[in-house]
Amino acid sequence: METDKDAIRKAINRFIKRMPSLSTTVGKVMEICSRTDPSPNELNKVISLDPVLTGQVLKLINSAYYSLMNNVTSLTRAITMLGMNTVKNMALSTAIIRSVSGAKKSKALPTKKFWAHSIGTGVCAKLLAKANGVPVLECEEYFVAGLLHDLGKIPFGDEYIAVLLQAQQEYQPLIAVEREVLGIDHQEVGRLIAEKWKLNEAMSNAICFHHDVEAAPEEHRILAAYVGLANMYANILDFGYAGDPFPAEEEAEKMLELTGLTWEMFGEIAESVEEEIQKAQVFLQI
Repeated sequence: METDKDAIRKAINRFIKRMPSLSTTVGKVMEICSRTDPSPNELNKVISLDPVLTGQVLKLINSAYYSLMNNVTSLTRAITMLGMNTVKNMALSTAIIRSVSGAKKSKALPTKKFWAHSIGTGVCAKLLAKANGVPVLECEEYFVAGLLHDLGKIPFGDEYIAVLLQAQQEYQPLIAVEREVLGIDHQEVGRLIAEKWKLNEAMSNAICFHHDVEAAPEEHRILAAYVGLANMYANILDFGYAGDPFPAEEEAEKMLELTGLTWEMFGEIAESVEEEIQKAQVFLQI
């Protein structure tokens, strides 16, 4: 006999199966950038054949998010200035936001508040990485991992309302209640989405392990820890809403140790977080 948990799992699998795949262009962009010797010219050629994506990349590079002195009108120049990895992350972020923005979600997580939390987490991850000496161009990877960390919550249906309520009333970490009530958590669902979209291992593992960083493969553990800490920070400061105001504090200590971050560093980024979040809104306006 099928249990409620079996039915929930099947419904989630059906939802993910119906989610649109990422465009062929984005697939090619990711494939080019995953090579050991990626070619900027090849990346330029692939993106330039997609006028929508070209427009999105140019809109982003000329936004307050990058605060450049001069307007950039050439895709080649954008790739030269920002680097291939940043352009890849731009293409991936905008494609995923567009793919899921039209998806039906439960009333439990209002779309606007969900993406506000996601943006907040991305910005916090990026600023923490920067504060801890990560090279500026590499920090973009931290932003994208934070932006996408909660993708696994999107396929949950209205049964998620009870989960959010229980977590709030019993002061429990949300992921523990998901496992208890639904028999599946948003990290596992996120892994299914990451597989569908063929996200790289670093990004996939940040989505899959930001609450359980010690279970992540060693080479991706630090990125997952940054995302986990940024997620806690965004929840504590109420950036948007993702239903998890009572994170597991013991996990925070493990993540601080892994990353080499200190609580003082959170204080240091506090002044610039809100300004950076405002700049990053451009990702939702493309």
